[in-house]
Amino acid sequence: MLHLASQSPRRRDLLARLGLPFGQVDVDVPEHRAPAESASDYVRRVAGDKARAGFRAVARDDALVIGADTEVVLDGVVFGKPRDAADAVRMLEALSGRTHQVISSVVLVGSERERDATVVTEVTFDTLDADTIAAYVAGGEPHGKAGAYAIQGGAELFVVRMAGSHSGVIGLPLQQTAALLRAFGLEPRPFAALDDGA
Repeated sequence: MLHLASQSPRRRDLLARLGLPFGQVDVDVPEHRAPAESASDYVRRVAGDKARAGFRAVARDDALVIGADTEVVLDGVVFGKPRDAADAVRMLEALSGRTHQVISSVVLVGSERERDATVVTEVTFDTLDADTIAAYVAGGEPHGKAGAYAIQGGAELFVVRMAGSHSGVIGLPLQQTAALLRAFGLEPRPFAALDDGA
């Protein structure tokens, strides 16, 4: 049985697109970057910690558990989830008119196997004026989002250019996740629900 070690509705909806049944397991994993840890190593480690914690929680040898983590990085600084509205404003002001990286890692853990994949997406924001930032933050969308924005929401209007994985920016890189599942013998069926006669 496949499980997603996350209660994120965004990751749940993305994984559902692959057409495989899965359960969700809630995990509580510390997300603190070590002083000498690179941003990509940090994201990969947290994703692995989530997957392994989920595997322990499920406690079934036949389980496969997906863990994922996504962080926004600008000039080597990891922009996690904003603490409050002021922190969200600070992040968006820093990202305004700049190109940043979104690092998304996915780890798949089984009883005696573990594999991972990481994708880095470059995202360039338009220059955002103070009123635009204030209105976006007031709407509440930055809450709980790495880098204080949701590319699948209102922040889509901020993006001048993106190179990489759109689903990875949302929180789960689907192409890489599908490849990992195939390596474990599961075949995604993203088009199974489509009606050929329509």
